[in-house]
Amino acid sequence: MPSFSWKFLLVLSLLTSSVRAVTPATEVRKSLVRISVHSQDPNYKVPWVPGSMGGGVGAGFVIDGERIMTNAHVISNARFVSVEKDNDPKKYIAHVEFVGHDCDLAVLKIQKDDVEKFFKGTVPLKFGGIPEIESTVTVYGYPIGGERMSVTNGIVSRIDFQTYTHSGIDAHLTIQTSAPINPGNSGGPVLQDGKVIGVAFQGYSGDVAQNTGYMIPTPVVQRFLKDIEDGHYDKYMDLSVTTFNLQNPAMRHALGLPDDDSGVMVSDVASAGCAAGILKTGDVLLSIDGHAIASDAFVDLDGERVQMAEIVERKFKGDDVKLHILRDKKEMDVTVHLTSAWPYAMQANSYDVRPRYVLFGGLLFQPLMRDFVEANGIDDLRVRYFYDFYISDEIYKDHPEVIILSGILPDEINTYLGSFKNSIVDEVNGAKIRTLDDLAAALAKPSEQYVIKTIGTGRPIVLERHAVESARQRIMSRYNVLSEQNLSETAN
Repeated sequence: MPSFSWKFLLVLSLLTSSVRAVTPATEVRKSLVRISVHSQDPNYKVPWVPGSMGGGVGAGFVIDGERIMTNAHVISNARFVSVEKDNDPKKYIAHVEFVGHDCDLAVLKIQKDDVEKFFKGTVPLKFGGIPEIESTVTVYGYPIGGERMSVTNGIVSRIDFQTYTHSGIDAHLTIQTSAPINPGNSGGPVLQDGKVIGVAFQGYSGDVAQNTGYMIPTPVVQRFLKDIEDGHYDKYMDLSVTTFNLQNPAMRHALGLPDDDSGVMVSDVASAGCAAGILKTGDVLLSIDGHAIASDAFVDLDGERVQMAEIVERKFKGDDVKLHILRDKKEMDVTVHLTSAWPYAMQANSYDVRPRYVLFGGLLFQPLMRDFVEANGIDDLRVRYFYDFYISDEIYKDHPEVIILSGILPDEINTYLGSFKNSIVDEVNGAKIRTLDDLAAALAKPSEQYVIKTIGTGRPIVLERHAVESARQRIMSRYNVLSEQNLSETAN
């Protein structure tokens, strides 16, 4: 009898273990979706011509409100999106309802006529918190374009701030795991104890790092979902200041700080940022919203040491940030009202927009931005300076947009102007050019001659009006130009 009981319990234990191993994947099948995307990238070299078509596969999962969550990079520049669910051969048409390129998240909605059929039998996944280091997580998705759900396990190895490769400039909280994150995993849920604790979004190739993948943690996900509740995504806010750690005892003494490893010094305040006129270079930030700031710019938040920026990360446009500071050795309180910091967008990857340009007399003018620089392989030192130091040297104050003569469509009216390529436009007929709209307006104004001055070239470009007008149709026909300008960023 004792022997029978032991064997029975062993078999029961194995069966229970087997059920536990299978149940999570079985349940997730009701939530996981495979997303197929047909996309079209913009053409920053020939901006009036549609870019090349492409496509890919990603993952997503059902959340409350009959919605599907995925990564922004899965559906960027999409022209057609369809989704599939397990054990259903139908491809359902979807559209992007909201997208946050700065946090690489998006929400999809199913075509209205198919909503009831698609969500029948699905289970919205719930969100959990931040997992513990060394705890186990499970990643779901369709890696390498597979048509069947893939399940991999990994260990949480790091929780840190890191740049999100989708925008190329925004840094947010990330969770590193040993579970591989491959193309097709993107947008899939990462689960622990039956709840989503992250969205799979980026990883390294094998020649850079082994068994290293990253997920977007729930504080970032929940902030995105909260932001879109009013029907509009306002993006992330930023204090628009840079700080200097105060771990050097001599520097702390000079600033009148005690030797308690607290506070960081403001080294720069962006004039276009929300802290302009409130914080000053040399201020020492002691606390933010009641959280003491350590000398390495970390604060204690929800039981974790995180970078000071995480406090602001969780706020929204229109919110206030309360700071306790030391200025000229005197303590005081200040409040920063959060608004958008527009200059930073120029150095970020952009998506779902058409290239803006003006073509005049065969001369192609475009605003300086990351996509333009990468598409054209810009190595001109002057242009690189305006791009690389656009924020730090506050170039945006005089040039909200830096307008580049990016190309020349050869014609008899622009012969010998090749040396002006990649020059920066400063004036047209005496009018300062600060934006592409300024340039379009100046070139639309009737004049016998158009004198275009560029920065650092010494001599101007001169075009005669009658020559430009007579060459317009010739140039457009010769180079298949569909339109001489596009001033709007509206997606195709």
